[in-house]
Amino acid sequence: MLPRPFVVRRIHQDTRDTYTLVLEPADGEPMDFRPGQFTMLHAFGVGDAPISISGDHRRTDRLEQTVRNVGSVTAALVAAVPGTVLGVRGPYGTGWEVDRGRGGDVVVVAGGIGLAPLRPAIFELIAHRDQYERVVLLYGARTPEDILFGDDLRQWAEKSRIVVEVTVDNGQHAWRGRVGLVTQLVTRAGFDAVRALALVCGPEVMMRYAAQALSDRGVRSERLRLSMERNMKCGVGLCGHCQLRELFLCVDGPVLGYDRLAPLMARAEL
Repeated sequence: MLPRPFVVRRIHQDTRDTYTLVLEPADGEPMDFRPGQFTMLHAFGVGDAPISISGDHRRTDRLEQTVRNVGSVTAALVAAVPGTVLGVRGPYGTGWEVDRGRGGDVVVVAGGIGLAPLRPAIFELIAHRDQYERVVLLYGARTPEDILFGDDLRQWAEKSRIVVEVTVDNGQHAWRGRVGLVTQLVTRAGFDAVRALALVCGPEVMMRYAAQALSDRGVRSERLRLSMERNMKCGVGLCGHCQLRELFLCVDGPVLGYDRLAPLMARAEL
C-alpha cells in the first residue's frame, strides 16, 4: 500500500486528451512487471488512479504509463513536468500470457486507449517474433486524431512483420483509411482461428462484440483473453469497486479468459 517515489523524466502528448509519462524510480531499484499489469499512480495531494503500463517490460529502469485526462487525479498526472515526483503502487493484476500463443497466430484487437495496455504485449511479440506465426493487430479509434502511437503502428507494420489494420468511427475528408467499427475487421482478418491466441482491450461494449466475433471465427474461449479495467480503485481487492460477481478485477484480473467472462458479460447491470 506504500507508494514508491518515481521521477517524471519525459511526458508526451499522444492525442488531445491522452499523454504518456516516462518515469524512473527515485530509489534506483528496478520495476519488474508483466505485460497487461497496471499500477496505482499517485499525484501527491490529489489522489491516485489505476493506470495501465504501456512500456516494454524488459526496460526495468523505467516505467511508461499512458494516461487519459478524465478527472482531477488524471489532470494532475498529465500536468506533471520533468522532475515531478509521483507515487507508484504495484504492479498489480494478471498479465496477457503472450507465450501461450507460441507456434500459432496471435490476434490483437484494441479500441481507443485500449491499445496502451496491449502495447507491452506487442513489444513481447516483437522480441520473440520468430516463435509466432502470423501476428495481426486490429485497432479502432473514434477519429483519426484519436489514434494512439501512430509512429509505433507504422514501424510495427513496416519492420516487425505485423499486419496492422486501423479503422475509425468517424473519418474526415482528409482520412483515406477505413471507416467503421473495429469488430468489422475481425470478420475479414486473415488468421488461423483454431490455433490463434486473441488479446482484446477497449470499451466494454466493444470487447463484448469483438469477443463474439472472434468466437464466431472459431477462436476458442480459453485462448481469448480480455482486459476488464473497469471501476478499479484500491488495486488490492479491498474496496469492492471493481467486483464482477465473484471476481475482484484488480486481483483476479484485469486480464481474464473469455471462458470465465462470457457468462458475466452477458448479464445486464452486473
